[in-house]
Amino acid sequence: MSPAACPTLHSDSTLALADAELAAELPRLRDCIRWVTSEFHLAGLHYGHGTASAWDEAVALTLGAVHLPWDIDPAVLDARLLPMERARVVAFARARITQRQPLAYLLGEAFFAGVAFNVDERVLIPRSPIAELIEDGFGAWFADEPPARVLDLCTGSGCIGIATALHLPTCEVTLADLSQEALAVARENITRHDVGERVRAIESDVFDGLSGQRFELIVSNPPYVDERDLATMPAEFRHEPALALGAGSDGLDIVRRMLREAREYLTDDGWLIVEVGNSDRHLEAAFPEVAFMWLEFERGGQGVFALSAAELDAHAASFE
Repeated sequence: MSPAACPTLHSDSTLALADAELAAELPRLRDCIRWVTSEFHLAGLHYGHGTASAWDEAVALTLGAVHLPWDIDPAVLDARLLPMERARVVAFARARITQRQPLAYLLGEAFFAGVAFNVDERVLIPRSPIAELIEDGFGAWFADEPPARVLDLCTGSGCIGIATALHLPTCEVTLADLSQEALAVARENITRHDVGERVRAIESDVFDGLSGQRFELIVSNPPYVDERDLATMPAEFRHEPALALGAGSDGLDIVRRMLREAREYLTDDGWLIVEVGNSDRHLEAAFPEVAFMWLEFERGGQGVFALSAAELDAHAASFE
């Protein structure tokens, strides 16, 4: 966000004080969490990147700022913090409020399918409900044996493909993305999780860089936000790369290409699983003759469909 776009502080906000003055009044971990929660409530932040409330986000920010895990012993709440630790909490809280920076970018890390990933403003923050499918080993489609070859298309940070490789230790995974900046982050995460023998990252404009390859599973969280939603998204989302969010007037520019071209890259018994979020209504309106399998999730989320290779064959004319 530009400085001009920064929100005005609430009249009761203590952020009118200098950082050093604030930090001096927050000696313990519990003091920091209480203060951050109060400021978040006053600021009216949007929580859409991994937490659901001011309290949850305040806990995540404070623990993350001092490098403590979320499941730390509650007795640590009474621990006194060093001045530099308190200063980091205050600085993160100020950036979160005045610049609307998502917490994951401030911490440089986000969790997906129970796994930590490096993230920054080169990639979307992981939040796809596809995490539940990964944790289940895609068992609804591969009950007898896991897929041997998986493609994570529009991979971003690599979270979907790398988490799949970690949960299915026999599969080989290709991470594909048009953005070289995103691929750099994905390669960091390949190294972080030591999966380089089974996971590779390649530049590809949808399928253009994958000629001759076939996969049992293609899974994707592509750009799918329509123009209206993109224009009205909360300020936090404006820190994420626009290339990874918007996809035309109805959000389906990339998905249409996937539906048209995916069959060539699937095995005969393969599956295509794609997230389209709120653009699910546009997809059904565009292809009313296609019986998309819309998936349900225990932890919430919508707009993820599955199509088999046979179904892609049956509707090939519609997708052209």
